[in-house]
Amino acid sequence: MPPGAVYIHIPFCTNKCHYCDFTAYVVKGQPVDEYLSALEREMAMWVRDVPPGPIRSIFIGGGTPTVLTPAQMERLLSSIRRFFPNWSGDLEFTVEANPGTTGPDLLRVMREGGVNRLSLGVQTFRPDLLVRIGRIHGVEDVLRSVEQARAAGFDNLSLDLIFGLPDQRVEDMEHSLEQALSLEPDHLSVYSLKVEENTLFHVLYEQGRLPLPSEDDELAMYQLTRRRLAEAGYIQYEISNFARPGRESRHNCTYWLNEEYYGLGAGAHGYVGGRRHANVRGIREYLQHCREGRLPLAERNRVPEAEAMENEMILGLRLLQGVDRSRFYRRFGQGMEEVFGPVLTSLRERQLLTEKEGRYALTEQGLLFGNEVFAAFVGEAKRAGG
Repeated sequence: MPPGAVYIHIPFCTNKCHYCDFTAYVVKGQPVDEYLSALEREMAMWVRDVPPGPIRSIFIGGGTPTVLTPAQMERLLSSIRRFFPNWSGDLEFTVEANPGTTGPDLLRVMREGGVNRLSLGVQTFRPDLLVRIGRIHGVEDVLRSVEQARAAGFDNLSLDLIFGLPDQRVEDMEHSLEQALSLEPDHLSVYSLKVEENTLFHVLYEQGRLPLPSEDDELAMYQLTRRRLAEAGYIQYEISNFARPGRESRHNCTYWLNEEYYGLGAGAHGYVGGRRHANVRGIREYLQHCREGRLPLAERNRVPEAEAMENEMILGLRLLQGVDRSRFYRRFGQGMEEVFGPVLTSLRERQLLTEKEGRYALTEQGLLFGNEVFAAFVGEAKRAGG
């Protein structure tokens, strides 16, 4: 079966946020139209090599895809439809957006082009903290973007928030959650800050100039998030993701269920035909590869079965529903206990993992020590002879 999901990367932003290590470049002076032409060439190469079947989800991420002009967005959406024409009847089509970059004309083009889900990178509702982390939008931009999106017919909106930001307090997080809930989003992604290399925050951290909250405060922010969103009727279906019933991100579930997807654009990652790949990150290099009729690959590796089994557990356990034992057996012809018996036993004894109704899932304690759980599976399948 060919992949049923498509990820497309638009690596342009109005500015680079202080915590961002994604493939992203300030849009001013960039060859955006050339990039869209290169994307079309890459799409053509992939569908030639691996013809698509029914597409269940499409996700345009970045960067900030909504820095495209309405004409550029219309061109991109038309290209996607041309190369991936077989859309399932319940297709989820998401575009990431920065508040303040979604005017009525752009929103209209997106709706007419088939986009039915918008993901807004809000991050926090504390104005001075938005400036501190390098965001260029204000709280009023968030309110306006949500209002405009609803008016344009978007009935599936997601908001991103971050906790653990410099000088952020628990009460700041509580305020952000209340503000977000007042907008009645259908989905919320709430992530803890990770200080990544090659970011301004990493430089400041190394210099001792990044006043991060304590671990206790960060834990309190996470527990507050879980409690408050549950009270508001949102289901936590993944470690960092919450949704109204039926509004879970289908595209992101593709990743957590260890399923294949096309990954297109500079710096994009994909999983096609049992092989994972990463594209070149540089814009000029990406353009040159596509212009010369070569897939813009930086690396491409077949995933050994042992690694695929480990990924099945590490990714799948991020979902609160856990990993299905029968699905694992259908995919690999071996039972979880055959491959990971000692690890599963140890994690259950430590009350980090539970087994119920044919699924292994994180316990409440396991949610707080997820990275420790995931690390326990690394290299186990190979050692077990999987």
